[in-house]
Amino acid sequence: MTFDECKRGLGSTTNFFLKSRFAVCSGASFVQTWVVNRRPAGVSQFNVRVVGTIAKNSRTINFQYYFTEMVAQGETEVAAMKITTKAGIPQSWPSGARYTRGGHMPGTKTFTELSAQRTFNDTVNAKPGQGSGSADQLFAVYQPSISITPPPNATLTGDLKGNIFMLAPRWDAATYLANSTGGGNPARKGAATFSYLTALTLSAKQGAEERAEAQHINQAFLVPQDTKPYMSAKKVPGQAAADPLHRTVSARRIDDNRKAAVKQCKRYWGPNYTSGGKECDEYPFASTYEGAAEHDYDPEAQKFNFSAKPIAGDDNQAGGSLLKSFYAKNRVIDGLDDGFIVKIVT
Repeated sequence: MTFDECKRGLGSTTNFFLKSRFAVCSGASFVQTWVVNRRPAGVSQFNVRVVGTIAKNSRTINFQYYFTEMVAQGETEVAAMKITTKAGIPQSWPSGARYTRGGHMPGTKTFTELSAQRTFNDTVNAKPGQGSGSADQLFAVYQPSISITPPPNATLTGDLKGNIFMLAPRWDAATYLANSTGGGNPARKGAATFSYLTALTLSAKQGAEERAEAQHINQAFLVPQDTKPYMSAKKVPGQAAADPLHRTVSARRIDDNRKAAVKQCKRYWGPNYTSGGKECDEYPFASTYEGAAEHDYDPEAQKFNFSAKPIAGDDNQAGGSLLKSFYAKNRVIDGLDDGFIVKIVT
């Protein structure tokens, strides 16, 4: 992500901008009023934007800091005003993780020095083997902070310190995702991402390869009472961030989800529902914990809170390919620590 992309994405009101799970940015504005004889005499201001990027299949996150729109008007002493930039990692899950830091952070510089140098970077790397679960997951809080020290005998009001929001980094070394061996170097296996619930987009428009599947999911979203199997209180997950889907890589559970969906296709459309090259499409997807067999694994889950429907086999397979690619591209992890939603373009 470039600085210009970040600037456009943030605009003047947005706290953060997400280009992908591997490119995010945040920013903040700092405005100070210089007071002389108890009256405002001048104003200084600057913006800080932080762009976080991760190279393909890398465990190193690069944070690029940009100091811009640095302006001073009236009676000020900005040449002697010191600005301290720090970036801490106050929390990790699991706790006790160690990180390798690099880059060239500015530390403490004057307003004038930062105005001339403008940009600095910080890098963070977490070695594999420190995480939890089979995917070796490690989550952290990365916290950029700014503080201002006025010149001696100067009086300043306004923004003298502040934190800049940044999406939480995550590292994994899942065996079912790319770079699972580190290219032969175990210390490099896995990769980093930013923890953000992303969306799988499917198209119901004419000509889309996955159109029939997208139409089926859209029906389950908008008129669940018209889907099979019938369930009066049906509300399928995956429509909003508050109720996302979660990936499973369990072959047994995926198979059970498919069998439960096929059972309903046969129940409502008969044993010959596959005539004409059709396949039993299910939503939520068989590769999610919320699939058709969810109630068999979790008795507290609502039974029949899914939709099964015969659709053209080509559309079903195209949708499956898009889902598989989505999992890989976004490093979606098995389990409830990661999630995603589905958006239908009509």
